[in-house]
Amino acid sequence: MDQKLDARVTVSAYVRELGIAARAGARELARADTAAKNRALAAIAAAIRRNSVDILKANAEDLARAKAAGKDAAFVDRLTLEARAIEHMAEGVEQVAALEDPVGQLSEKARQPTGIEVARMRVPLGVIGIIYESRPNVTADAAALCIKSGNACILRGGSESLASNRAIAACVRAGLKGERLPQDAVQLVDTPDREAVGALITMPEYVDIIVPRGGKALIERLARESKIPMIKHLDGVCHVYVDDSADLDMAVRIADNAKTQRYGTCNTMETLLVAEGIAPKVLPRVSKIFESKGVEMRADMAALKFIPQAKKAEENDFYTEWLAPVVSIRVVKGLDEAIEHIEKYGSHHTDAIVAGDQARAERFLREVDSASVMWNASTRFADGYEYGLGAEIGISTDKLHARGPVGLEGLTTQKFVVLGHGEIREQ
Repeated sequence: MDQKLDARVTVSAYVRELGIAARAGARELARADTAAKNRALAAIAAAIRRNSVDILKANAEDLARAKAAGKDAAFVDRLTLEARAIEHMAEGVEQVAALEDPVGQLSEKARQPTGIEVARMRVPLGVIGIIYESRPNVTADAAALCIKSGNACILRGGSESLASNRAIAACVRAGLKGERLPQDAVQLVDTPDREAVGALITMPEYVDIIVPRGGKALIERLARESKIPMIKHLDGVCHVYVDDSADLDMAVRIADNAKTQRYGTCNTMETLLVAEGIAPKVLPRVSKIFESKGVEMRADMAALKFIPQAKKAEENDFYTEWLAPVVSIRVVKGLDEAIEHIEKYGSHHTDAIVAGDQARAERFLREVDSASVMWNASTRFADGYEYGLGAEIGISTDKLHARGPVGLEGLTTQKFVVLGHGEIREQ
């Protein structure tokens, strides 16, 4: 049951109550079979469509408050829901229902000399705390992924989207109730008080994993203060390296797409590295495209020779995740210098090489220490749907548990199971 904050109850006590309820809901949801979870997801999608007018009304309240508070246009855009967005939300829930259920899957089954069979079984993580900012669609997306993977979740959306989140969460609870699955498995933190975040990330007895979906400042704060493991990435300083063995047309096409297909995503290219042997051919062509699309170029001295209209790059530019029509450009001697640059300035998110030389490409794939490494493809493919994982809860640049786009499998863990036939240990 979603619980509202009573004025007589402290925020920390309130969040603790949510944790207790979520833990109980997690145990019950973990027992649900795939068919029951899929029916609940279908019911949630139907409830979202059925209550679209109420969701839009709640979103209008959030938008009015955001505008009155002087929020900028980009913020308001992230917050805005329209009829089409609500339909996409419902379709997203249905797409999660169509995904293969990882829970209960057995792998690596092997009979041992003693006669026992040892295997690994996928099981839910338990209770997942998800902290996100202004996008209210995350409420439906995150709840759907957690339900399908058998996890309870505690959702703490941004205070600016609280009315929208309440309306969407009500649809989720209705879908769970209709299929007799525990409503307590999906909890919404129903207070804008920032103290709730501090409470949520410091109660490991009730929450197993924290997933932050927001800006760098939020994630840095959580990384400092959380007592609970996190699935996270701080930023996406993604690179495309054009080797001098690259096909010229392919290189220009990939560099253009990686930067300009969308500017505000974590898998957008922020730095273009070009080998000095091919720079005289690549940079004039790609810079002409960037200029025509209004992309500001910040280039090192070697690159400025071929794109004099660019601004001179400062060193800090190469550390920057622009999330805007701005790109850093550097000419490097070759593969070794490109790899060194990525190691120094990158964020271990997504990096690509454009090359015709297979040996160089394979070195890049092996040696670049990022969650996604690509050969002759745009960094914009670093996405759960594009990887065939379906919806994703986020992208992780950590090395333990989950790395890269985190879908249903990333929301589970494995335990050993032993299948015996009466064997006992003799030695």
